[in-house]
Amino acid sequence: MKKINSNQRMSQIVMHNQTIYLSGQVGAIDEDVAAQTLTCLNKVETLLEEVGSDKSKMLSATIWLKNMADFAAMNTVWDQWFEGTLPPARACGESALAHPDLLVEITVVAAE
Repeated sequence: MKKINSNQRMSQIVMHNQTIYLSGQVGAIDEDVAAQTLTCLNKVETLLEEVGSDKSKMLSATIWLKNMADFAAMNTVWDQWFEGTLPPARACGESALAHPDLLVEITVVAAE
């Protein structure tokens, strides 16, 4: 097992048996849900690239929205980001997030 970008609380990346686990990614609190979603996905892409993977190797994603009313706006960004690539298995739910101005958080599991 390998843990990357770690601190006392968490690791941004954990690798085990050719599987990559990413911590939850969030956007900036001053962004709308579309911008936060794109920021999350761009962070995911950067972390995957750091360990030699990419979005085409994503196995699953869990998306937490502060408000399910933002589902369509998040999906618009999601669909564009995956254009030309088959998306992973996915779950989406509504949840209170770590900061009241966070609107979306995305966690990812990917293959190496």
